[in-house]
Amino acid sequence: MPKSRANGCIKPAALVSGDRVGIVAPASSFKRERFDAGCVALRKLGYEPVFGDSIFERDLYFAGSAERRLLELEEMFCRDDIKAIICARGGYGANYLLPKLDIQKIAAHPKIFVGYSDITSLTTWFGDAAGLVTFHGAMLAADFNRPDGVHLDSWREALEGQRDWRVAFAAGSEVKPLARGSAEGMLCGGCLSILVASLGTAWEIETNGKILFIEDVGTKPYQIDRMLMHLKLAGKFGGVRGIVFGEMLDCAPPPGQEYTLEEVAMRVVGDLDVPVAYGLPSGHVAGANITLPIGVRVSLEVGDSAVTLKEIR
Repeated sequence: MPKSRANGCIKPAALVSGDRVGIVAPASSFKRERFDAGCVALRKLGYEPVFGDSIFERDLYFAGSAERRLLELEEMFCRDDIKAIICARGGYGANYLLPKLDIQKIAAHPKIFVGYSDITSLTTWFGDAAGLVTFHGAMLAADFNRPDGVHLDSWREALEGQRDWRVAFAAGSEVKPLARGSAEGMLCGGCLSILVASLGTAWEIETNGKILFIEDVGTKPYQIDRMLMHLKLAGKFGGVRGIVFGEMLDCAPPPGQEYTLEEVAMRVVGDLDVPVAYGLPSGHVAGANITLPIGVRVSLEVGDSAVTLKEIR
């Protein structure tokens, strides 16, 4: 299936069995055994992982120098034999690539790009600057290496186009309605810490008219509160049409506290008069990582009986 432009965005060609998938490490280094296990899982799904030996280099806590990481990323986009790019892991360091990244080169070679966590800085910029649909989902040495670390239905719907992309959660599931309502808009977002770190730079996220997905890991409730307030004071909630929080892994209040993280979130966003849901397991998760197509137009329905997020064709 060729790449297409819909709703003002460029959606890359779908994956098929036998496709070559480039593996990149734009941020932190990783454990080799997790990398190898992820490659085994990719092959079982019918893909051929492709990577260079330099991906195993280390520089402090990075996967090699910024120059190495930048060259690797741009080369994978430009190679005609590579149909998709999956990040090995997040961590920290993708922001080093932003000032030197040739966004026109990326836009000229649109293809599937998958990652989360620190990779949020890249997926956000690819979408805002190049109009490229990216994918907030499983990484090689963080999820594919784990048994049942990848939510295969959403992966196949998002990347292989087997069915229209849709995730739905019934009442009583892990996803909770915090503010009922319905909305439509382009899906954006990612790791809260990275979104906040982008503010005041040339690469800060654009949220106006969009459905915003927010997730993080290992962050205390008051820190979540502070970052949400930072986004609010920066005007990033002013034009959003809906908000979906992730699983927020290891962000719960300590034992003995009488408040919940949901209450913390709603103290900040409860006056926006938009639908709000909480708990969608994409990004930093304990179980199967759901794939979200960032940059497509979606509808969000938050009701008493179900929460549904689906792509609008």
